[in-house]
Amino acid sequence: MNKAITDGVLLMPPPFANGLDVWSSGIGTPGSDTYQNAANAALVPADQDFGGCLELLKVSDNTRVRYMGETPVSPGCYLRVTARVKAISGNLPTAWISAYAARADGSWISGVTVTSTSVPLTSYGEVVEVSAIVGIGNRGGVDFVWGGDAAYGHFGISLTGPNGGIVRIDDIEIEDVSSVFLGDIVSTVDVRDFGAVGDGTTDDSDAFDAANAAANGRTILVPAGTFRLEKDVAFDHPAKFEGQVDMPVDKMLLLRKNFDLPTYIEAFGEEGVAFRKAFQALLNSSDHESLDLGGRRVQVDGPIDMQAAVPNRDQFNTRRVIRNGQIEAVGDNWDTIVATSPATYSTSNARTLTNVTNIANIEVGSLVEGNGVGREIYVRDVNIAAEEITLNAPIYDAVGTQTYTFSRFPYLVDLSGFSKLSKFNMSNIEFQCNGKCSGILLAPTGPTFELQECFISRPKDRGLTSIGGGCQGILIDRCQFLSAEEGQTVDQRTSIALNVNSNDAKIRDCRATQFRHFICAAGQNHLIMGNHFFQGDGVSGGIRTAGIVLQDNFTASVISGNYIDNCFVEWTNERDPTPQFTAGFSFSSFSLTDNVFLASDVADWFSYLVVKPHGSGHFLNGVSVTGNRFRCINGSMTRAERVDTSFSDLNHDRNRSVYFEGNSYHNVQEQASNPLLVAHDQNTNAKIWTISTNKQLPFESYCQFVDSVALTGDIRNTSNARVFENPVGKGRIGANEDQFTLEFASTVRGQVRATVRMDKD
Repeated sequence: MNKAITDGVLLMPPPFANGLDVWSSGIGTPGSDTYQNAANAALVPADQDFGGCLELLKVSDNTRVRYMGETPVSPGCYLRVTARVKAISGNLPTAWISAYAARADGSWISGVTVTSTSVPLTSYGEVVEVSAIVGIGNRGGVDFVWGGDAAYGHFGISLTGPNGGIVRIDDIEIEDVSSVFLGDIVSTVDVRDFGAVGDGTTDDSDAFDAANAAANGRTILVPAGTFRLEKDVAFDHPAKFEGQVDMPVDKMLLLRKNFDLPTYIEAFGEEGVAFRKAFQALLNSSDHESLDLGGRRVQVDGPIDMQAAVPNRDQFNTRRVIRNGQIEAVGDNWDTIVATSPATYSTSNARTLTNVTNIANIEVGSLVEGNGVGREIYVRDVNIAAEEITLNAPIYDAVGTQTYTFSRFPYLVDLSGFSKLSKFNMSNIEFQCNGKCSGILLAPTGPTFELQECFISRPKDRGLTSIGGGCQGILIDRCQFLSAEEGQTVDQRTSIALNVNSNDAKIRDCRATQFRHFICAAGQNHLIMGNHFFQGDGVSGGIRTAGIVLQDNFTASVISGNYIDNCFVEWTNERDPTPQFTAGFSFSSFSLTDNVFLASDVADWFSYLVVKPHGSGHFLNGVSVTGNRFRCINGSMTRAERVDTSFSDLNHDRNRSVYFEGNSYHNVQEQASNPLLVAHDQNTNAKIWTISTNKQLPFESYCQFVDSVALTGDIRNTSNARVFENPVGKGRIGANEDQFTLEFASTVRGQVRATVRMDKD
C-alpha cells in the first residue's frame, strides 16, 4: 500500500519556494535554527535544471538542510528520500542524505544509521542525486533500518568537505516505495483489466480512467495495440506505453507523472504528433510549467501550427517553457506561398492596404514587397469582407495603387495562430531548418517571448519573425543564428536572422553568420549587447550589407560591446509614412559604444555607421558614438560613418548633442571626432586665419562653433613682437561650411589648438 494515497499521510516536504522557516540548519527538531533570513541561503526561482531551488553557501564542516516536519515511519512502510544537488562555484563538497531518527516522544534513537553513502561533487553544473531508503524492517536495499521504536524522522541533505563553495539544491522528495519490498502488491495496473480493447476503433477512454483511479501510485501499463481515446484522459500515476494511443486533435492526454516528450513519443509513436500533443497538454495543465524534449530530435515534414495543436485556446498568458531538444525539417512540404495583388495605400491609414484584389489568396504572416515598402513589412491581419490588409508597420513611399507581392514563408514553429501569447520561453533547442524553411514565427501580440541558448540553423528565409507586437520586450540570449547562405556572395543573400517591431528588445550574447541582415529593429529602447555577427565574403572590394538596421529615427537604443564583423549599422526612418521632417526629435537618442568593428577587402566607400534619411529636414539629436574600435584590413576605407543620400541628406544646420569621441581608427582615412581638436600652424602673417577641419567632423557636417582656442606657441606680429590676445572664432566657412576662422586684432602668425563642434549644443 501507499500511505500517501490510502491513509492521506503527508510525506512530501513543501518546496523551498514556500518558505525557509521549516528548513533547519541544525538537526531538524523544533527550536533549531532555520534558513529563514539566513545570510548564506537564497531562493532561486528558475534554475535551468531544477526550476525553483535553494542556493546555499557552505560555511560549516557539516552543513545540513533538514526538514523540520515530522515525516512518519511505520511498519510496512518504506520511504525513499531523494535530493538533487549541483555545485555552482568555489570548493566542491560531498553530499549525502542525513536524518534525525525519533521516537513518538521526540527523543533520539541512538545506534541506528542516519547517513547515506556519500557522493562527491566533482564538477560545476553537474546534477548529482543522493538518496536513501528508510524503514523499520531490515530488508535488502534499506539504508536506514530504524527498528520498532521509530515513529518519525526529520530528513534532509548534508554537505561535508571544504567550506566556501556555493551549491544549489532541488526540492527534497520523500516518496513511499513500499511496493518494492512487499511481494503481495502488484507494481502495475493494465488498462486491459479495466475493459480497454486496443483495436484502434473502440473508445477506451473510460477504461483508461478506471485504471488511473485504481493505480494508487503503481505504473499504468498500456500494452501492445492501438487504443482509441475519444475523451480527455489524465494519468496521475506513472505510465508505460508498449502500445500506442490515437486521439482527436481537440482531446488531451495529460501525463502528470512523466510529462516529457519521450513518453509522449512512446504514447503516440509519430514524433510530430507527440510534440503537438505534449504542447497541448502543456497549455492545458497547471501541473507543469515546462515541456522537456528529453534531448530528442523531432523530425517534422511540414510547418508546426502550434495554435492548431491547442484548438481550445486562442491566447495564453502564463509562463510556459519548451526546452532541451532538436526540431528538424525533413521532406519537401515546405513551399513558400506567393500571391500578387493590386492594393491601395494612403498615409491617412498608414497600416492598412485597401481594395486588395484576390485577398483570399493572401495569408497572415506574409512578407509584403513593393515600391516604397521598407524591410520586414508583414501582413498582420486579413479582412476578406472589407478587402483590407493590416500591416505590422507603415510604409514610407507607396501612396496610391500598385501591385504588391505577398510571400508566406513556411516556419518550423508557427505561433501566429494565437491572437496573443505571453511569457513563452524556448530554451536549449536547435531549430534545424536545413535550408527548407524558416525558424520561428511569433504570435501577433504578447510580451516577453524568450529564446535562450538556442540554435536556429540554416533557415531558408528568416530565423525569427515578428509580424506584430509579439516581440514586445523580447529576450534573446546566448543564441546562434547560422545562415544557409554562407556560400553566397553578399549581394545575393536574402535571409534575415530576426526582426523586431515593438519596444524594449534585449538581444544579448548571440552569434550570427552571413545573413543579409542580423537584426531589423523598429520600435524603441532596445539593448543590443555582446553579440558577434559577421557577413563578409571573399570578393575583393566587395559590398557589405547592414548587420543591424534601426528602422525608426527616434530609437532610444543602445548598441554596445558587440563584435560587428564585415557589416555595419544602418539607421533609417523607413517606417515613417510621411518621412519629411516637420516636427519631433528626428534621428535621436542613440548610443553606439565600445563595439569592435572589423572589415576586410571592402570598397573604400564602406562605412560602419550609415544614417539614411528617407525625407528632407532630418538631423542628429542626442547621439553618442564613443569607445569603438574601427578597423579595416586588406585595404582602407574613407570614413567610418556617412550619410546615405539616396533619398535625402541630413540638415547639418540643426545637429544637436552629438558626441563622437574616444574611438580608435585603423586604416580609416578621415577620422571623425566631435568635439574636434584641430592643431594649426599659421606660418604667414594674417589678421584672419582660415582653418580646415579636414573632413574630420562626423558625417562631414558643418563646423558650427569654435568652443575654445589654446595658444601652443608664440603669437607674433609683423615686427616679430609677441602679441597677447585671444582671437574671435567663427564657424561655417568655405563652400562646404566645414572650415572656421580665427580673427585677431592685428596681422599675426603662430600656433594654436582649437576645439570645434558640428552640433549646436
